[in-house]
Formats: sequence, structure tokens, C-alpha cells
Amino acid sequence: MLTPQDFNYELPEALIAQHPGTARDTCRLLRLERRTGRLGDHRFDELPSLLRRGDLLVLNDTAVVPAKFVAHRPTGGRIEGLFLRADDEGRWSVLLRGAGRCREGEALALGERWRLILLRRGAEGQWQVRPDPPAPAATVLDAVGSTPLPPYIHRGGGGAEDASDRQSYQTVFARAPGAVAAPTAGLHFTEALLDRLAAAGIERTTVTLHVGLGTFLPVKAATLGEHRMHSEWYDLPAGAVEAIARTRAGGGRIVAVGTTAVRVLESAARREGPLAPHSGWTDIFLYPPCPFALTDALITNFHLPASTLIMLVAAFCDPGGTAGREMILGAYRQAVQRGYRFYSYGDAMLIV
Repeated sequence: MLTPQDFNYELPEALIAQHPGTARDTCRLLRLERRTGRLGDHRFDELPSLLRRGDLLVLNDTAVVPAKFVAHRPTGGRIEGLFLRADDEGRWSVLLRGAGRCREGEALALGERWRLILLRRGAEGQWQVRPDPPAPAATVLDAVGSTPLPPYIHRGGGGAEDASDRQSYQTVFARAPGAVAAPTAGLHFTEALLDRLAAAGIERTTVTLHVGLGTFLPVKAATLGEHRMHSEWYDLPAGAVEAIARTRAGGGRIVAVGTTAVRVLESAARREGPLAPHSGWTDIFLYPPCPFALTDALITNFHLPASTLIMLVAAFCDPGGTAGREMILGAYRQAVQRGYRFYSYGDAMLIV
């Protein structure tokens, strides 16, 4: 039985990318061939020659919202918050840090225009709140929020830095606001590269998965089978279903761009009946030795040790088996030796 510790690896801190590269599509790309374990060093803008005519790129078009905010208690106490989602009644689910003494019914100052009414305390720092006066979450967060960068990226808190991150921590094809973390494999694409891929006969389609709280949470269970993922909202539109059917009929490969696109595809594949357009919530957790039904190739970044993301990638390296764990850890060791940059603003992998 695999445990989280089975997915640990050593990473020098100097290889954790703190800023994006000079150009999105000129990062390094490590190609891993699953059948042989062979590795190849490339650049991301070589992708048109590394894929095949007739392949289909599946992109996650979620857009990152400025989900981080700071509120203050009437006593002046500082509360750090992370917006997770809003419901149809205007209530927010948030993660609050430093709110241990807060009480239900208390009002926090949020910027100059709003208060945040604490409605109900949940588990592990989660709260249900509502803005007062009522306003769409996008309106409030655009005014008071900042980019929800992962905790391993360090910033001084300046406005210029946040303005830069709002642009660079967003894919060029982002369309549907709702994510609290970027689908980072998609950050490497430029409009010019997408045009070159299309010219090479590589089709693309979009799905949506709003990356949520699970991205930030470690696996605390003793074994992988005991871990439960937080649900995330996704949408598989008709255009994606039609593109997948065309690609399958033509003998092309379904190339997921990022683990979030994989989770949409594999969630959809596990529903009863033929593949059909739909939307809903998924808490799918993909780890060895799970099979993969729709995903043929994967573009992804390098992930944190013992995270659900490295477990997914390990599973993909050997669908239905467990040999992918050592394959991906071996590839990561080589990436460290070769000086690849890791995590959200780092380099990429292509697994075929």
C-alpha cells in the first residue's frame, strides 16, 4: 500500500522558480517516453514538432481570481484570507488565517468600502462569510484582492509585483473566472505558439476546472486510499466532446495540458454512458495503480513532493500499475541534476 512518503524527493531550494522566465514558451521541456523511460531535453516552443498531426490539446480555460485579501477586526487585528468560491446567494467560502478568536456574527473591515460578515465557522480555518454591502465576488476581489501565489513563491507585497503576477500567473486562453491557483502547465503557451500548433495540424479544445483549496492541502492520510480530495467545479462543453470524438476517430492522441485537464477528462470518462457534455463537481483522486481512459499524453510542470499532483503524474506513467512512481521520481532526479526550474513558474514536462 503506497503512502505519501513514497512520493518524496530532494529538491535544492535554488531550483524553486520565484519568477516566470523571460518568455512563456522558451522554458525548458523534459520529454519522458513512458514505454522506455527515455528522457529528452527540449524547449517548450519545440512542441509542434514533438506532437503529431491529428493530436488534440485539451486546455483548461479557468481564470485565476485575485483571491488573497486582508481584513481587520474592530480591535485592529489582521486577518489574512483566501477566497474559495461564492454560492448563488452571495455567500463566500473562504480560508481565514489568524481568525482563531473571531466569532460568528462579527464584522471585519475589508478595504474601504466593505465589511465581511462572519456567518459560520467550518473546519481547518474555513468560514462562510458575506460581503456587506452585497456585491459580486469579482467586484470586491478586483478592488481588494491580490494574486493567490503558492506559499513557496515569496513576494514583498508591492503593488507593481502583484500587477506583474496578475498577468503572468494567468494563461493566455483564460476565460472563466473562478480558480484560486493557475493551471500552471498552460502558462507556457503564447498566442504565437498556439498558431504554430494549429498550422502543424494539432487541434485544441477547452474544458474548465476551477482549481480550489485542494491545491494547497497536503496529504495527511497514512495511505493514499484514505485521502479525500476537496471537490472542484468543472465543465465539459459540447465542443470538447465533439473534438475528442473526431480525434479518436482519426487516430490522434488526447493531450491533456495540465493535471486539471486530466481530472476533467477522467472524471467525465467515469460517468455512465457515452461521453456527453455536462458540468458538475469532482473529487477524483488519481494515484497508482489507477487506469486512464481518455488521456493519452500529458503536458505538466514539476510538482511538490508527496503532493496529489505528483501522485497523479506517477499514475499516468504506468496506468493500472505502480511502476510509474519510480519512473517519475527518476525523471525528477534527472531534472534536478540538469538544473530544471520547479513548480508553478518553473519548466515543463511532456509525458507520452
